[in-house]
Amino acid sequence: MPLDPETRAQLVETMRRFVDERLIPREAEVADADAMPADIIQEMRDLGLFGLSIAEEYGGLGLTMEEEALVVMEVGRAAPAFRSMFATNVGIGSQGIAIDGTAEQKAKYLPGLASGAIIGSFALTEPEVGSDAGSVRTTARRDGDHYVLNGTKRYITNAPHAGLFTVMARTDPAVKGAGGVSAFAVEAGVPGLSLGKPERKMGQQGAHVCDVIFDNCRVPAEALIGGREGQGFKTAMKVLDKGRLHIAAACTGLAERIIDDMVGYAVGRRQFGKAIAEFQLLQGLFADSKAEALASRALVLDAARRRDAGEDVAMAASCAKMFASEMVGRVADRNVQVHGGAGYIRDYRAEQLFRDARLFRIYEGTTQIQQTIIAKALIAEARGKAGL
Repeated sequence: MPLDPETRAQLVETMRRFVDERLIPREAEVADADAMPADIIQEMRDLGLFGLSIAEEYGGLGLTMEEEALVVMEVGRAAPAFRSMFATNVGIGSQGIAIDGTAEQKAKYLPGLASGAIIGSFALTEPEVGSDAGSVRTTARRDGDHYVLNGTKRYITNAPHAGLFTVMARTDPAVKGAGGVSAFAVEAGVPGLSLGKPERKMGQQGAHVCDVIFDNCRVPAEALIGGREGQGFKTAMKVLDKGRLHIAAACTGLAERIIDDMVGYAVGRRQFGKAIAEFQLLQGLFADSKAEALASRALVLDAARRRDAGEDVAMAASCAKMFASEMVGRVADRNVQVHGGAGYIRDYRAEQLFRDARLFRIYEGTTQIQQTIIAKALIAEARGKAGL
């Protein structure tokens, strides 16, 4: 059930204060240490951030998509590593179970995911499988009351901290493409599951990724999400539609924060006897950034409301993710330009946010994949109207 307007406003304001007072002041610490402070993680748990999208009956906040987007826009104003800490629990790390899991799977895992006691991770990407999710090569062979998993997953967010992996694996090698892929809830620590070394990344220090390796990893048959083989790709697509709106909201929030930084710096920085904010060429950068951020906010919230109303928003989610992720990259680049030489110096944060923003155009489906999804939907729509 949606929150009443007053409660929703209080939630958004609480998140804004948390970002301003607790997260932004510690960005440099997180980036330098490449680690998330334990006290910040606990505060996130206390605020319910790990369970934003999980139903109240399992200990979550049970927010609508629109409410989640509004919260994420606030949290997204801080360096993206903070959001990444809990985002897999909110999205791809829990929603496969929340949407398609059995009653037993939901009862077993969702309370821990909602509280943050369990960190969830979504294991889809492989060394030779990224955007083409239907070409998964990791296998899951039925062996009595178990499945035996073999394969490697790559660039898996939060894998070093995860207690639970949602794993996409091919259960039917005779079925090519998406139909042979199934989803599994695999607990960390089971024999045959190991982790690669944490990757050193361009940005988003404090958010960790690594390979997840399955070597004759035996999991009980009850780990099959939903209890049915061949549904994994469908589960992944349901999760990714929601996740793309979440990412688009995060991009919007980060862009809004960067605009504040950009204009704030320009108002205080003087050249030729006046604040550089008075220069019309820079004002054009401000105006373009603000207009694009407002457009992104409107696009995300419109798609979120439509999803809450039960509409199919696959194309709208792709539009939002594509636009917002490209937009925040442009805004981050303009911010470096407005800062001039200072934009290349770490103390001013512009260079860090520029690097942080770059990843948004890649994960949860690259810009090019979003373009393909949108184009195919438009073509199908046109053919339908023409009766072709």
